[in-house]
Amino acid sequence: MTTHFQLLDYLIFIGYALLILGVGLWVSRDKKGHQKNAEDYFLASKSLPWWAIGASLIAANISAEQFIGMSGSGFALGLAIASYEWMGAITLIIVGKYFLPIFIEKGLYTIPEFVEKRYSTNLKTILAVFWIGLYVFVNLASVLYLGSLALETIMGIPMIYGVIGLALFAAAYSLYGGLSAVAWTDVIQVVFLVLGGLVTTYLALNTVSGGEGILSGLKTVYEAAPDRFSMILDKSNPEYKNLPGIGVLVGGLWVANLYYWGFNQYIIQRTLAAKSLKESQKGILLAGFLKLILPVIVVVPGIAAFVMVNDPEILASLGDAGLKNLPSVGQADKAYPWLLQFLPTGLKGVAFAALAAAIVSSLASMLNSTSTIFTMDIYKQYINKNASDKATVNTGRISAGVALIIACIMAPLLGGIDQAFQFIQEYTGIVSPGILAVFMLGLFWKKTTNKGAIIGALTSIPIAMYFKVAPKGWSTSNFFVDVPWMDQMGYTAVLTAIVIVIASLIQNKGADDDKGIPLTGKIFKTSPLFNIGAFAIMIILTVLYAMLWK
Repeated sequence: MTTHFQLLDYLIFIGYALLILGVGLWVSRDKKGHQKNAEDYFLASKSLPWWAIGASLIAANISAEQFIGMSGSGFALGLAIASYEWMGAITLIIVGKYFLPIFIEKGLYTIPEFVEKRYSTNLKTILAVFWIGLYVFVNLASVLYLGSLALETIMGIPMIYGVIGLALFAAAYSLYGGLSAVAWTDVIQVVFLVLGGLVTTYLALNTVSGGEGILSGLKTVYEAAPDRFSMILDKSNPEYKNLPGIGVLVGGLWVANLYYWGFNQYIIQRTLAAKSLKESQKGILLAGFLKLILPVIVVVPGIAAFVMVNDPEILASLGDAGLKNLPSVGQADKAYPWLLQFLPTGLKGVAFAALAAAIVSSLASMLNSTSTIFTMDIYKQYINKNASDKATVNTGRISAGVALIIACIMAPLLGGIDQAFQFIQEYTGIVSPGILAVFMLGLFWKKTTNKGAIIGALTSIPIAMYFKVAPKGWSTSNFFVDVPWMDQMGYTAVLTAIVIVIASLIQNKGADDDKGIPLTGKIFKTSPLFNIGAFAIMIILTVLYAMLWK
């Protein structure tokens, strides 16, 4: 299905592209008499204000899989998928209050650098190589693939051209300008992202209500599909395996969220680039509030599309176009592209710019973080310890370019969208619980030893695989248990933590480790603004879950 674009839509999209490139290149320019150094390139001169950090966090987070995948999930199972976003808001508060003060005090460039300071260079190198592989072969490749698939579905652009086009667009400003270019253009990307998403939501709800507006549309959708507004799924729900009821609130989703928001280089890097810790925490707070409204932009349109498709009267009012490439529960990811075709001229261009902004901002963030880890943790450690600023920055640019070329070759090989999404979930879900346990104990338990962390990290893989093989037909044996993958992550993290604790106690006979981090209550003290904002987010979430529990 291709969406019919008019001249105005093309002009709006071209205007958006020129604005992003223009701002990116303007921010990237070398100031008069000042050669870019490593701090300028990788940490934006540590000068980012709170609003740029908050906007950049969301722009890096939201990509094609949210717009296409989460709308599809809204169509197939409803608002329950919004737990990823809403639980993310609480996670951001935890990261801002308890992780960032330690990271910023240690003056980090990269997350592997923390591993070196707390554990050892060997463990840092192992994790640096793992993360580079994950970003290039999984994250970059899948964002390029899902993004170009979206372009192919909506505009009929052949996949290979979509992959190359998106890659060149992201590279045009991020390779030269580094984190400054990425973060400042993200502020514009978020405006397009939110505006385009709200336009699509408005159109879908207005259509459902017969032109009577958003509130009437929401009421109609709720009355037509009340089961799509349950946040805590029952065991009888076919999607329970993906979102296991109360286990979403107290189980493995915490592992996924804490790993992603707390220890993921391409997310945490912009908080390390803040003017100060307080500024960074204000940025985190802004991102938390934005996370609360994201389900309105990415999930509600999918639910509205479900109601439209299943109402013969609404479907008839859409004419022949409405009957082409209809989404279904089996092909739910068609929901968002299907809705875009009904947008009026001009607004189609805005919505398409929003989708492109989501894809390109994530690509640029991942590229910048891949090059930061390679340059600071591999190149400067093993290849050229005394590299000048010029050599360091050039290495960052070259490594980002190489990563992008490899990802472009990988992207078309990923297959169907379900496989690509599964690819991300399964690969990161096996390793993230172990890494999370290593970091959490490293931060908050002074007795954790390097040897204990390495044993735990290595043990976490067989533990994760033990849970993974059960659904493949082994669960008839009493030795294997068949539990939802989200619960598997929770159990793996807890069991890995127990292994690390036992190994550390045996090694140091209960004594504190030499590299343990001394923590005082003072380091976690936050401003009244942060405390009030965090409290407000928690109250809003409590009300939302109470209203939508069943």
